[in-house]
Amino acid sequence: MGTIEVKGLTRAFKDTIAVDQIDLTIDHGELVVLLGPSGCGKTTLLRMIAGILEPTGGAICLDGRDITALPAKRRDIAMVFQSYALYPHLSVYKNLAFPLGVRRLPKAEVDRRVREVAASLEIDALLDRKPKQLSGGQRQRVAVGRALVRDPQAFLMDEPLSNLDATLRTQTRQELVHLHQRLGATFVYVTHDQVEAMTMATQIVVLNQGRIEQAGPPSQVYDSPASVFVAGFVGSPAMNLMPARVVGRDGFVELVGEDFTAPLWPGQTDPLEVTFGVRPEHLRLLDGPAGADVEFHLVVDAVENLGHEEAVYGRAEGARVCLRRPRDGAATPRGLSRVGLDRRHLHIFDRASGRRLEWVPDAPNQAEPTPPPPQHALAGVG
Repeated sequence: MGTIEVKGLTRAFKDTIAVDQIDLTIDHGELVVLLGPSGCGKTTLLRMIAGILEPTGGAICLDGRDITALPAKRRDIAMVFQSYALYPHLSVYKNLAFPLGVRRLPKAEVDRRVREVAASLEIDALLDRKPKQLSGGQRQRVAVGRALVRDPQAFLMDEPLSNLDATLRTQTRQELVHLHQRLGATFVYVTHDQVEAMTMATQIVVLNQGRIEQAGPPSQVYDSPASVFVAGFVGSPAMNLMPARVVGRDGFVELVGEDFTAPLWPGQTDPLEVTFGVRPEHLRLLDGPAGADVEFHLVVDAVENLGHEEAVYGRAEGARVCLRRPRDGAATPRGLSRVGLDRRHLHIFDRASGRRLEWVPDAPNQAEPTPPPPQHALAGVG
């Protein structure tokens, strides 16, 4: 088993709190990606789980056993570093065998494990080579193999693909996913690359300034971001975020922007300053009489040809806006265009807290949600 529990984990460096009272449970067999920008605390959190850094508060448990005070070598957790950390003077075979030699296992057992792992990673033909004779992808496989050969309860990976070129990164990413599926082991993976997070993770944990902004399956994090930060960080291009107000008038709750008014549902609510968001792929250019639930004007000033689609950039509602659409052969007009979206693709965030406000587009009346919010007809989540 390899269930990891983090309880109130904190790490401070002088006057800076890098990890701030994090509570997190990573179930056995999951591939959890710690995602966030540089300086958000993801590597610090990983190194505390590994035992490389000592926490200044909180506890770490592995399968219910408190390992907070255990040294790294006694935690039965293997770590793969960004720099590979291979011994340059040793062959691939000896690099793989090194952690087993430290345990003083019989030579026959060491040889069996090394060759099994090498075969599974397709590096068995490289066992006599030195690291300098290997490509970046091959070195990465050796680093992963050195962790695998120990047969640990969990694997920790700190941006292991960042030194690879784009093509090799995609290939190695797929190999790691297949490896995780085959082993059924617990993986904790640190990255700032959201493509890696979305394509690899069973659960994504988004970190910001040492705290968890949101944790959940990739589809949930993308489709229902819990905050403005998550909405702006997850997605490429990021979600469009624009200022607006939610008001109640004439028996309807409405979203009011600089250039539009859109009814949301029958009912009443106190006025609320909000940020509304929409993914670039959910915006569309409106032509002729065709309309949409929410419409506003976009001043188009740039178009990028991405091959199978194009990204249209401009300004609307006082913010920079991006729209993604299939290339249909017709040139996208520059200047003023009318754009729209369906209500079901609309995201609303409280401007003061930055947190998501939950609402159901097709519900007939949401003026009395459960549990009731303090001042308005939207229930905050996250």
